[in-house]
Amino acid sequence: MPILDSPLARNVPVSRRNRHYFLGAPFDNIGQDAAVRLVTDSDGSTKFRYIVTPNVDHVVRLSGNRKLAPYYDEAWMSLCDSKPISTLSRAVSLGLPLVTGSDLTARLFKTVIKDGDLITLIAANAQIVRDMESAYPAIRFRSMVPPSGVLHHPHALQACVDFAAAEKARFVFIAIGAPQSEKIAHALSQRPDACGIGLCIGASLEFLVGAQKRAPLWMRHVGMEWAHRLASDPKRLWRRYAFAVAPLAQLFVKELVSRARKHPS
Repeated sequence: MPILDSPLARNVPVSRRNRHYFLGAPFDNIGQDAAVRLVTDSDGSTKFRYIVTPNVDHVVRLSGNRKLAPYYDEAWMSLCDSKPISTLSRAVSLGLPLVTGSDLTARLFKTVIKDGDLITLIAANAQIVRDMESAYPAIRFRSMVPPSGVLHHPHALQACVDFAAAEKARFVFIAIGAPQSEKIAHALSQRPDACGIGLCIGASLEFLVGAQKRAPLWMRHVGMEWAHRLASDPKRLWRRYAFAVAPLAQLFVKELVSRARKHPS
């Protein structure tokens, strides 16, 4: 079954009452504890559903390419992975909880995933797979490392979908960046033979095994984790962060104007 860009509404979000649109992207008003409970209580053998963790980069990219919208709209959970977005949401009395993909991934491996569980990894490189296998030797990993630039190679993307659907794992961690991770997860949600829970979690596996170091807790608490990441990998990240500031500000102004029109004083 080919990857589709015109989706069918098959992957029902956790609760329409909890879902809000902010800066043009869907976010569920669900904290980390509630998200973990929902995952824990889910039967991994049921039809595939997935979790996305939008951050500033996702929101800005989505604003410029609305063809990506179904990948987020049809996610089972869409959790705010951005302190700046969470902070801005308070200005409109939304107060989105911050649930980073890194924290959620670490919590699942610590408290939910058990020895003997079957886990599928769609990873950015083979070293991450080896590190995961070394760190969790009692877990049964099934892994695929797609080629670089997989977003522009439909056959390679389809191979990831076919691989994950065939493995029947309890969890599918898709860690090859946006929007290719979300595209794969969305395609899996349309497959009647796919089961389990997918998580689009960026570099979370690298943080989990120590290949990348997360910011100190105090930096995370004050919303400065982005600065730590930029300092750790400036060559790769400076452009992403620099060119996201102005679009994010424009989106926030647009959000304020839209809400003022809907609810005039």
